[in-house]
Amino acid sequence: MEFLSRDHIQTVSELTQSIRGVLEVSFPFVTVAGEISNLRCPYSGHLYFTLKDATAQIKAVLFKPQQRYLTCTPEDGMEVVCRGRISLYESRGEYQLIVDVLATKGAGALQLAFDLLKHKLADEGLFATERKRPLPLLPEKIALITSPSGAAVHDFLTMAEKRCAAIPIEIFPVRVQGAGSLEDIIEAITSCNQRGENDVIVLCRGGGSLEDLWTFNEEKLARAIAGSRIPIVSAIGHEVDFTIADLVADFRAPTPTAAAETLIPSRAQLHAQLHNLTTRLNKTVQERLALFRRSIKDHRKILGDPTALLYQFRLTTEHMLASLQFTFSRTIHQRQLALAKFSQILARHTPGKRLEFQRQGLHELSRRLIQAMLHHQERKQAAFARNAGLLHAISPLGVLGRGYSIVQQKNGEILRSYVEVQLGDDISITLAKGRIDCEVKKIWPE
Repeated sequence: MEFLSRDHIQTVSELTQSIRGVLEVSFPFVTVAGEISNLRCPYSGHLYFTLKDATAQIKAVLFKPQQRYLTCTPEDGMEVVCRGRISLYESRGEYQLIVDVLATKGAGALQLAFDLLKHKLADEGLFATERKRPLPLLPEKIALITSPSGAAVHDFLTMAEKRCAAIPIEIFPVRVQGAGSLEDIIEAITSCNQRGENDVIVLCRGGGSLEDLWTFNEEKLARAIAGSRIPIVSAIGHEVDFTIADLVADFRAPTPTAAAETLIPSRAQLHAQLHNLTTRLNKTVQERLALFRRSIKDHRKILGDPTALLYQFRLTTEHMLASLQFTFSRTIHQRQLALAKFSQILARHTPGKRLEFQRQGLHELSRRLIQAMLHHQERKQAAFARNAGLLHAISPLGVLGRGYSIVQQKNGEILRSYVEVQLGDDISITLAKGRIDCEVKKIWPE
């Protein structure tokens, strides 16, 4: 048992925590394909199942919050691809897969990556409606980021010319597929924001497979769209195609043609709206003018001739001004009389006179205090003399002077009875003058 004394003895919890740390560090994220079995969903709402193949199996759990991203309903026997992290359930000592993304096996790696990025950006709030900016009602200049050789740019420009050819459209030629396409699109978005000459940006390209549209599923592009100060419209692929850029953009148009229809109002529609607004404005102005004319007419009837009213107001003003001047003069006179009265009172109560009066009172009080102290001192001296005589009369020293003495034992105790001493004891006798040490030779009880 020597190894027990040499090695550190761990508890089961400590050892399990160490193993858990090794697993979570060594396998931060894994992608696993397998078949679902023993699927169960308890009251908590979490999904617990076993992921297995022909020769092995692993416990897995998909927590309730992550289930909102599921693109399919998990069932026993379903072939799926899971992405998550390895952890250890300490209470049972079992390692398990904490699933973040679950997709059917036929979806492939790109679909799984799409779902994973979609969940990540959704958790960060990049798809939230409240962060999306409104589109301009009538844009002054549109930035079109697209491939100049594709059919998408032709569809957009054709519809834009039909709607309103007067709105300028600036084309930023980029690659929309393959190597370098991601960098081209991000650079175009950055350039538009730096220049600040466009009201809206349109990302435009035709349809294609998931691989063809993958540039618009990249995280860097999603963050560039979210960071743009200019509203961005995504017009990528056909109506059935859906990309990460569609979710992050401020507006998603199902096709390039639909994007042009959304952004650019029809010339005829604008003329109709302008005519309608002009008519409503003229009608409103005429109604307000008629209302003001009626109001002026009614007030003229009530007021009558303004000249007479002005003359009456002038007389009233002059009368009020004369009354105000008289009141002001009388108030000043009353204040002057009150000031003279208070000056006389203040002169009688000047600080110099009050100080002189207080000084005389203080001198008289000092004289009386000294007399009282002398009288009190004489009475105390007489009383002291009387008390000294009485004290001397009853003092032990006075008694000793009349022939009495004080007898004490060796320890200083005063003798009051013969029973307190024995023959041969040393005693001390204190006289009026001096002291005598004696030895007891004989005792008389009486």
